[in-house]
Amino acid sequence: MKFIDLSIPIINTDEMLFDIPKTQPKIIYSTHEEGAIEMSGLFMKLNPEKHLPDGKGWVTEMITLNTHSGTHMDAPWHFAPIQDKEIGKRKAMTIDEFPLEWGIGPLIVLDCTDFEDGHVMTVEDIDKKLEDINHKLQIGDILCIHTNASKYAGTKEYTSRGAGVGREATLHIIRQGVHVVGIDAWSWDAPFVFTSNKWKKMVKAKKPNPSIIWEGHFAGIELGYFQMEKLTNLDKVPPVGATIYCFPVKIARASAGWVRAVATIPD
Repeated sequence: MKFIDLSIPIINTDEMLFDIPKTQPKIIYSTHEEGAIEMSGLFMKLNPEKHLPDGKGWVTEMITLNTHSGTHMDAPWHFAPIQDKEIGKRKAMTIDEFPLEWGIGPLIVLDCTDFEDGHVMTVEDIDKKLEDINHKLQIGDILCIHTNASKYAGTKEYTSRGAGVGREATLHIIRQGVHVVGIDAWSWDAPFVFTSNKWKKMVKAKKPNPSIIWEGHFAGIELGYFQMEKLTNLDKVPPVGATIYCFPVKIARASAGWVRAVATIPD
């Protein structure tokens, strides 16, 4: 089978940019020479030049990052303290409570690159895209959205590009048995710049409608679900037929965890 990496790297922002300032990672790289000095402090009378290969020791990295940096999976706890109001309210799940059986499943990819940046996808949009690939969602499918944001991955424009998924569209997907979704944009929702502009106009007209704010995420209050953001290479997998593996790092009581999402395609 063929393997496709669906994850962006954790990388310093002077190399590639995927995040707003709050979630930008910082990596400090040590050298083999520094590692040799560290090792000499652990082993009595160790002389790096005499006792270590080429006088060099180990290297390590010190990383400062947010749980939402890089390709990651949001847990329902990120959206609100409760979930599943539609079927029986309960405490929202944190990322360490992610059911492992949900981390592998049929990968369904919807090509939404024809939607303009800032478009909020509707139930009709989802159904039309599924009809285009002749697929009916099944329990355990992992649905991922391919957007125009992928063209800008690693640049300053990335966070303001791509379409998003609205509240009703999100609930429509989850009601069909999907537990995990993903997108190759910065957020499952439309970029904040577009929502902010809509909100500003509403406020000026004295008709603010708070339902437009973070609506795809807040859908998790009604039906809890897990959501991957900042995926990549969705254009390299078929709409149906691939399998995705996406297990988040187990961080106690956290709202998200970094995930190495990988797809396999049968030969």
